Amino acid sequence: WKRLYSEIAEVKEPFDRDNLWRMFSVWAVLRGYPIPDWRQLEGTPERKIKGRFDELSKNRALKESIPDWMDELGVKELGEKVWAKEIAAQNQPAKVILRTNTLKTTKEALRAILMDLDIETEYLKDQPDALVLKERANVFMTDAFKQGFFEVQDANSQLVAAFLDVKPGMRVVDTCAGAGGKTLHMAALMENKGQLIAMDLYESKLKQLKLRAKRDGAFNIEYRIIDTTKVIKKLHEKADRVLIDAPCSGLGVLKRNPDAKWKLRPEFIDNIRKVQSEVLESYSKIVKPGGKLVYATCSILPSENQEQVERFLTTDIGKQFTFIKDHKILASESGFDGFYMALMERKESVKKE
Repeated sequence: WKRLYSEIAEVKEPFDRDNLWRMFSVWAVLRGYPIPDWRQLEGTPERKIKGRFDELSKNRALKESIPDWMDELGVKELGEKVWAKEIAAQNQPAKVILRTNTLKTTKEALRAILMDLDIETEYLKDQPDALVLKERANVFMTDAFKQGFFEVQDANSQLVAAFLDVKPGMRVVDTCAGAGGKTLHMAALMENKGQLIAMDLYESKLKQLKLRAKRDGAFNIEYRIIDTTKVIKKLHEKADRVLIDAPCSGLGVLKRNPDAKWKLRPEFIDNIRKVQSEVLESYSKIVKPGGKLVYATCSILPSENQEQVERFLTTDIGKQFTFIKDHKILASESGFDGFYMALMERKESVKKE
């Protein structure tokens, strides 16, 4: 609530010591705490603070602590009603969700193991591998984590691998693997059978994925750095399944990265849309005829999601694909992260000019 409190206190960044005291007094008054008898807080205008809070809270950008440009963009893309609910949901604390590593255990067994550690969890409807922590706990210190029995992964992120319909024995390519949460999920769904190629621009991310894969017992993964266009060309029409977990604004996961609201810039979003178009056209060529492609983001903006897919389907390579279905997930409706995923299939036979 930094933006709202600073407006009420009538201070601007960078905050000096006096400004921080004024911010503290606003926080204390609005939280209902008695003002301490400290020299720095003498004369705190409690009535004025409450009055300014009532007045300024009517401004959504101030209330939700987001930049004006982001508020305008959200309204433009989602409409006033949906955006108001969505940005409010993104300011709620994120729940901790575990994904059971089915290469090593079952959801029921994992729940029992955690219960013995006084870590209570609940099942999630329509989520075969997910457990929700009832209260936050440092699960990374448990032997169950160190032995690779689970990963921490948002509930809606867990939907992506199954949406791609991967099966044991397939050749699957994760083109933007990053540190590999979805890669590891696909390895589990493939039961370590077949070939899973994890690709990324950054070697450091793939090194992190290797460590996680070793812990999880996922050994059907190959790692390839995208350092030249040849890396992609070698795989043209070679994969049964391709996941493009595209770089995006991250506006669906602000509750996990609240600072991102102030680090994002309009020009970054403009640029990322161009990148999304490029990777969709380039990486889709990896799908073989009859194979399937999922384009996914953790954004809630149509311009990064369904509009990208619609544009892709009009391109030369996109015309070789059939749109099957998509899944638009809002944090305000699901209670978890905002996500988008679209499933497409490459046509069996394409007439060549």
